[in-house]
Amino acid sequence: MAASRPTRRSGAAADRVVKPQARTAATRQRILDSAMAVFAIRGFNNGSLIEIAEQAGMTHAGVLHHFGSKDQLLIAVLEHRDQADVMHLEGQHPPVGKDLLRHLVDTARLNATRAGIVQAYAVLSAESVTDDHPAQDFFRERFIGLRSMVAEAFREVAPADVAEEKLWQAAAAVIAVMDGLQVQWLLEPDAVQMPESVDAVIGALTAWLNA
Repeated sequence: MAASRPTRRSGAAADRVVKPQARTAATRQRILDSAMAVFAIRGFNNGSLIEIAEQAGMTHAGVLHHFGSKDQLLIAVLEHRDQADVMHLEGQHPPVGKDLLRHLVDTARLNATRAGIVQAYAVLSAESVTDDHPAQDFFRERFIGLRSMVAEAFREVAPADVAEEKLWQAAAAVIAVMDGLQVQWLLEPDAVQMPESVDAVIGALTAWLNA
């Protein structure tokens, strides 16, 4: 019996560590979901931490305890949004090469099932072009990374002597189409089929690169 008591104490100590961590993760997730909903409707500038806290069922101070500031919460929301794109994938990261082109179509199909995430992205990405917006660097770096990944994907389906500039033009066009389709879909979902349109544009750009 004497030997078993340390084990029970150890288990209890582990519970005290694990349970608060699980509660903290759940609380942070609740805040992120609430922030995404508020930012999607009101944008960053008009969305308040007080409203986010009310939706999350906690205090304004509680939100700041977990994220420090409204700016930091915004970046966490954007990172969470990007993670949602790959959570269902093996390794939780996007594929590379030409498999990425198929992933873009699949992402458009997935987006058609999650209007809230799409709306938050559309609102915040548009807002980020304004002066001193806290997400401007995030979106700038995100687009640079996306253009690079998509250009590499097109490289695998294009002739070996294709100009580098054409690959980057094709990549920029796909991203622009996907973002533009999201806005159209949000305004008139029954009239826009995002995955089919993305697939058609990728096919047309592949043909253009091979012309």
